[in-house]
Amino acid sequence: MSALRKASVLAAAVAATAALALSAPPAVAAHPVAPPSVQTASRAHTIALPGATGTEGVAKGAGATFYAGDLLTGDVYLGDVRRRTATKLVHAPAGRFATGMKADLRHHLLFVAGGPTGQGYVYSTVTGAPVASYTFATAPTFINDVALTSRGAWFTDSSRSVLYFVPVTAGAPGPFSTLQLSGPAADLGGAFNNNGIQATADGSRLLVAHSAQGAVNVVDPATGASRAIAGLSVPNVDGILLEGHDLWVVRNNDNLVVKARLSGDLRTGTVRRSITTSLFETPTTLALSGGHLVVANAKFDTGFPPTATHYEVVVIDR
Repeated sequence: MSALRKASVLAAAVAATAALALSAPPAVAAHPVAPPSVQTASRAHTIALPGATGTEGVAKGAGATFYAGDLLTGDVYLGDVRRRTATKLVHAPAGRFATGMKADLRHHLLFVAGGPTGQGYVYSTVTGAPVASYTFATAPTFINDVALTSRGAWFTDSSRSVLYFVPVTAGAPGPFSTLQLSGPAADLGGAFNNNGIQATADGSRLLVAHSAQGAVNVVDPATGASRAIAGLSVPNVDGILLEGHDLWVVRNNDNLVVKARLSGDLRTGTVRRSITTSLFETPTTLALSGGHLVVANAKFDTGFPPTATHYEVVVIDR
């Protein structure tokens, strides 16, 4: 895919996202609760991604490390929260993108969503070498984010009412399968639909953020059936991260990270905290590292291609 073609494809996707964020109403809570006041992060700093042309995805690594993608080239950086450094680990083949990502540390595999290419990629977390690639779909498609279970990796597609699953057997990724969705997660009414994704610890349920709905839906990975988490309204929802019964949510165009508390049966949720910092410029995804949140700073507020002179992740206290 040429650089011009790449720019035009993703520009359309980003423009659609921006338009959606401005026009779509938030989901209506079953029992509305007044949102908490926005807190400014007590401590925040950036870690530069040297030479990056953009960034959208970030994932937790071993210890204090993290992975962050170069949106337009597909390259991936390995960063260190303690040292406040990042160096390029993955030198992706030409024509790739990097949106959401997750690291399977047990098998040393990094799963990366390929955005408008319709593809997903797997790299070695040790050497950065390519391990596998998948063509999930052709246009219209936007492979947006990844979640891990003990059995493999699930990918979202913001343009289709499906999820894609890549199994990991004996430490190696295998052929993918497609899960047809039903219920609210199958809604394609927005320009951008399913986005961030997480799995429960036992892999029995998937949480899928729906940007157009401003909601998070619970999906049965066996059947594709879904239902909304009642009471959880998260306009401009992008990446999500599940930590026990707490769900961290990035609200991209609002420059917010929110923390919601979910019921044990995942039927209801309530936003407990809303955090911002002046360093946020359209944050998209996040990862946990000890007492910190590592947040990808996409800078889509500068246009597309973004006109920022540098790209980075933002590190804030939890």
